Amino acid sequence: MTEPQREDAGKAVDDELPSAERLKAFTDAVVAIAMTLLILPLMDSVSSAEQPTAGAWIVAEWPNLLTFLLSFVLIAEFWLSHHRIFARVERVDERLIWLTVLWMLTIVWLPVATAITGTFEPDPIQTVLYVGSLTLTSLVLTLTRVYVLRHPRLHNEKPERLREGITVGIILTILFATAMVLMLLFPQVGYFWLFGLFLARPVRHLIRRISGRAPQPRS
Repeated sequence: MTEPQREDAGKAVDDELPSAERLKAFTDAVVAIAMTLLILPLMDSVSSAEQPTAGAWIVAEWPNLLTFLLSFVLIAEFWLSHHRIFARVERVDERLIWLTVLWMLTIVWLPVATAITGTFEPDPIQTVLYVGSLTLTSLVLTLTRVYVLRHPRLHNEKPERLREGITVGIILTILFATAMVLMLLFPQVGYFWLFGLFLARPVRHLIRRISGRAPQPRS
């Protein structure tokens, strides 16, 4: 087969791959539903509240309110990361679709894990169900970036931008896993260990400085 024939064959295969737009729209819908489901336990708590005032209800429910806000922000951050990955993805193949489906599974599970934290007494299983799911979500996102990087025919993103995202994803996954271990070792501190995730941005800037690369604005 001559070189032009190979190029034509490659283009034909690419044309057979489905567009990424439907997958992006489906993902957005799933994330929106998951974020909405987070509020349902609090709605049930309000409807069955025994506290005489709203202030008393807030005092009684503040741990659940904190977990709700934390989960809401984390899902939003995960969605933003997923959006950055797929911003320049034009085609998807079967493996990328299933990686995305696995990621959506972890997102859909998070409202259940959040409700568990507000229903039962804290124990190691609860910690693993909640923080472990966050760790898995971050890991799947990182694997998705790796897959996209290794399949350039699916996108027109710059490889260095994907590599930087992989580095950040690895950092976040390690931070989630570390937070889970610390929560298991020191349960009295509770979910405040998760605030260590805010270290991800300073660490990313540090890596950029060490590698000698300045942040580049997205065109």
